[in-house]
Amino acid sequence: MFLRRSAIALSRRAAITPIASRSFSSSLNRRDASKDTAPKMDREPSKQMTSFQDVKTESDLLPPGGAVGTVPTDIEQATGLERLEILGKMQGVDIFDMKPLDASRKGTLDDPIVVRSFGDEQYAGCTGYPADSHVTIWLTMSRDRPTERCPECGNVLKMEYVGPMDDPHANHGHGEEHGDGSHNFVEPKTFADFVRPEYR
Repeated sequence: MFLRRSAIALSRRAAITPIASRSFSSSLNRRDASKDTAPKMDREPSKQMTSFQDVKTESDLLPPGGAVGTVPTDIEQATGLERLEILGKMQGVDIFDMKPLDASRKGTLDDPIVVRSFGDEQYAGCTGYPADSHVTIWLTMSRDRPTERCPECGNVLKMEYVGPMDDPHANHGHGEEHGDGSHNFVEPKTFADFVRPEYR
């Protein structure tokens, strides 16, 4: 009687493993899914690596993809601007101009520190002169107001717009047809307007 009870208790605790690891219906589904039923793209990505100089169109920025059964690397799966940046860095070209600003001198109104921008507005952080003499103060420059002065140390930064002169996205169709690259609101007057209007 004791053996019969322990056999029942053991059978309850034992993990029951099925004879087949999966049902036959799921095996058929997997076999059907392995057939190539995915829609074809307009242009299949090539298995060759495109060099930075050979990139001419957006379709050149399609990656080759990783090998089956492996985890793809960044260069195998990156697309668009990320892929263009990686290809440029492999060739030694910094396409986004990520080098730090000139901190060897203090910018003045006559000789400001130039910040290049492709957008209508640019944010730059000033840490003072000499570098790290105060906490980072973020300055906003725009195409309307390209010169900005740090209120802490007096460092002057100037935005140089290097983007396209006409914005193809200026007309969004909602009554705000302004393609002049400005934010089009009147900025409030500050103390500098009364003391030194040329600082504006």
